[in-house]
Amino acid sequence: MTNHSGTTGSPGSPDNDDTVGGERQRARRTTDLDRVPAVQERPLPEHQVTLRTPEELADALPYLLGYRPEDSIVLVALHDADGRGRFGGRARLGIPASADDWDSAAGQLAHGLVTGSERRGGKPEQMVAFLCQEPAKGETGRQVMERLRPLAQKIRLACGSLDVPVVEALCISDGHFWSYCCDRGECCPPEGRPMGLPGTSVLAAAAAYAGVQVRGTLRQLRARLQPLETGAALEQEVALDTVGMELVPRVLDESTRAGVAAETLELAERMLRRFAESPLMSEALLSDLRDDELLGHDEAARLILGLQDRATRDRVAEWMEDGEAAPALRLWRALARRCVRPYHEHAAAPLTLAGWVAWSSGDELEAREAFALALAADPDYLFARLLHQACNEGLDPESIRRCLRAERTGRQRKIAEAPEMVDTAPGDGIHTGHPSAAAPDDSHSAVKTPVHERRPKIPRPRTSAGTHPGPARPGTTASRATKRTADRRTARKRPEGRTTARPDGGCDGTGGSAM
Repeated sequence: MTNHSGTTGSPGSPDNDDTVGGERQRARRTTDLDRVPAVQERPLPEHQVTLRTPEELADALPYLLGYRPEDSIVLVALHDADGRGRFGGRARLGIPASADDWDSAAGQLAHGLVTGSERRGGKPEQMVAFLCQEPAKGETGRQVMERLRPLAQKIRLACGSLDVPVVEALCISDGHFWSYCCDRGECCPPEGRPMGLPGTSVLAAAAAYAGVQVRGTLRQLRARLQPLETGAALEQEVALDTVGMELVPRVLDESTRAGVAAETLELAERMLRRFAESPLMSEALLSDLRDDELLGHDEAARLILGLQDRATRDRVAEWMEDGEAAPALRLWRALARRCVRPYHEHAAAPLTLAGWVAWSSGDELEAREAFALALAADPDYLFARLLHQACNEGLDPESIRRCLRAERTGRQRKIAEAPEMVDTAPGDGIHTGHPSAAAPDDSHSAVKTPVHERRPKIPRPRTSAGTHPGPARPGTTASRATKRTADRRTARKRPEGRTTARPDGGCDGTGGSAM
C-alpha cells in the first residue's frame, strides 16, 4: 500500500484553536484545529494485504492513520491498480458539533483530499469514509450511528459531486461498526458487528512485522505537548514571572540582547547534553515524567523566554539529526509543557522546534500536531505556518536541513579561521569585522522569511490619547510574547496588584509575522 496526499483547507484561514483535547468535541464548539483536515502521507512498507470485508476495513483504520481517531471524519482515497483498489491519501476532520456545519465539513474534506491527490499524481477513483465517535452518557453505539447517518449521506454526496463515489461508509462506535452502504442483515445487522480485538487481524500482524506502530489517540499525542495542569504549573508560572522581570528588559535593550542570546544558547546546549545522557524510555508517559524532572523551573523559564528571539531559535533548530535529534525533541516537548498559562503564547517557539525535529526525523504525524498546536498558541507565528504548509504538501525536509547544515558549517569555518574576530552570539549572527560577513546568506533556504519581516519593530508604547511618544526604536528580534511578558511585569508593579489581562498593543516580532 502506498500513500500520497496533499494539504487541505485554506492557507489563509485560522489553523488552530488553543482548545484541544479535553471534553468530547460534540459537547463543545468545533475548534479551528479540528476544522483543518489532517492529511497523512507516510509511505508504508511494500507489504500487500488484501482487505475484502467491512470488518477488515474497520480494523485497518488505525494502521492507515498511525493512531486511533476519535470524534473524526476520515476519508481514504482508493486508486485503481490492475483492477484492485490501492490506498492513497487520507484526510481527517473533527466531526462538527453542530449539524448545520456538516455540509461545509463534508465539502471541505472531499475537495481537499481530491485536489491534493490530483496534485500528487492522480485523481482517486473511489473513496472509503469512516465516522468515529464514542457514545455520550446514556447513548448507545447504534444511536450514534443513526445520529450521524445524515453526515454520512452528505459525505457521499460531496464526493459524488466530484465524480469520486464512496464505495463504503462505516460508523465505528462503542466497540462496534455499522455500514451505511449495506443493509443485508446477514453481514451488517442493525445492532452492528463487534470490532476484533486490537492486534489480532492479518493486517495487524503484517503491520507489526513491517514496524508500523499505532500510537494511541491524537489526544494522547497532544498531551505530550500541552501545558502542565499539575501543581508544578503554579511553580513554573512563578519562575516565568521572576525570570521575566530579569530577562525581558535585557531582551528589549539592544545593548544587552546579544548577551541574553548567548546565555540562552549555552543553557540549551547544557540541557541537550543532560537529556542525551539520560537513557531512553519506551513508555511515553514515563519518559515525559522523567524528562520533566531533568528540567528545573528556572532553567525552563530562561529557555522559554530566550527562545522568543528568532536568531536563537534558528540556531537550535540545527539540532535536527544524528545524535542530537532525539534529545532535542524531548527537550522541546518538555519546554512546551512548561509554557503554562498565561504564558501559553510562548509555546509557539518550542512547539515549532518539536515539529521541525519530528518532521526531520520522519515522524510527520507528531510534526503536524506540533505545528498545529504552535499556531493555536500564536496564529501569526510564520515559522510554524511555513513548516506546517511544507509538511502538509509533502515537501522533503532535506532541503531545509541542507540550509541549516550550511549555516552551521559556515559559522564553524569562520570561527576556525579567525576565532578572535568572531562574535557567535545568535542575536547578532556572525561578525568578522568585514561587511560581507555580517550574516550568513540564506538565499538558498527552502523556507524563507520575507525580507520585510527579517527585522520587525517593537511598537512604541501608546499614551492615554493613543499616540506614540517619541521616535521608533530600531529593529529587533524580540517577539510579541516577549513584549507581553514585559507588559505583565509592569502590571505586577502596580498598586492594584497582579493582572493577567492581555495588552491592547502587540509586536510584530518573531512570535508574530516573522519566522
